[in-house]
Amino acid sequence: MDNKPKILVVGSFMMDLVAQADRAPELGETVIGCGFRTAPGGKGANQAVQAARLGAITHMAGCVGNDSFGKEMVSALNESGVDTSHVKISDAHPSGVGHIEIQSGAGGVQNRIIVVPGANYDLVPADLKWLEEGIKDYDIVIMQLELRMETIEYVAEVAHAAGVPVMLNPAPAAPLSDKLLSCVTFLSPNETEAALLSGVKTDAEGRLCGENLEKAAAVLMGKGVPNVIITMGDQGSALCTAEGIKMIPCVKMTDVKDPTAAGDSFVGAFCTGYASGLSTEDSLTLAAHAAAITVCGYGAIPSLPNAGQVQKLMNERRTKK
Repeated sequence: MDNKPKILVVGSFMMDLVAQADRAPELGETVIGCGFRTAPGGKGANQAVQAARLGAITHMAGCVGNDSFGKEMVSALNESGVDTSHVKISDAHPSGVGHIEIQSGAGGVQNRIIVVPGANYDLVPADLKWLEEGIKDYDIVIMQLELRMETIEYVAEVAHAAGVPVMLNPAPAAPLSDKLLSCVTFLSPNETEAALLSGVKTDAEGRLCGENLEKAAAVLMGKGVPNVIITMGDQGSALCTAEGIKMIPCVKMTDVKDPTAAGDSFVGAFCTGYASGLSTEDSLTLAAHAAAITVCGYGAIPSLPNAGQVQKLMNERRTKK
């Protein structure tokens, strides 16, 4: 990609506290783990770093606590080339944390995550008034749902009014107003989130397939979202528009270690490709390759690939076809 898009991420910082075991404990049970680590993360921070590592001029707006976790997370973004001049430092609450359990037994690698927003919820619309003039400088705005809903709605309305595309990654799932959805250009839920937002149930294996996939997409597009991208794990992703549903295949890897941040890698890479001038489908292919690399590393930000790594994998897979 020769063009360097300018991307704004308004989102969360979370210090990930990651425990790994062969299986997750049942209620009231203690199991012996096989590893522990900490790593900077948070959906917003992950997406910002992924965009920057793929060559986008990336700015991050968010909030951290006035503590060691906050300093470490901001430093990690700076080291990846993200502009953090719009990151607020709060004395009211500590930095957000993500408690992550990695299960790596015979059933494959899976994760469970609890996030404690902390200072992320201290970012309010008044902190972002600069966007009313500055939003026009950006090619796309990326948001998630680890901030206050009033803040998310404010940014979406400002961007939409200025004609700037908005990507909303609705995670963790929460009720979304029709007003917010009418301001969104791309909505990127996973299958569980799409089911919760649309009211269409997944099957016994937690999948949205066939008619149910079509129904869920129709409900979400019916609320004014022109492009719904449903990520479906090893089934790839579904691009849902008024023209129908287009499936983008998953890029499968043999050395999967940690799925944490794979969805964030996907969103950051997609937005970078789209804002660089790639077609929506080519941007999704780029995103699939970035996410495939991410699951082969440990931790959120440490596992996010750069442009060279993604291009190398794309070239290798293209050659094998």
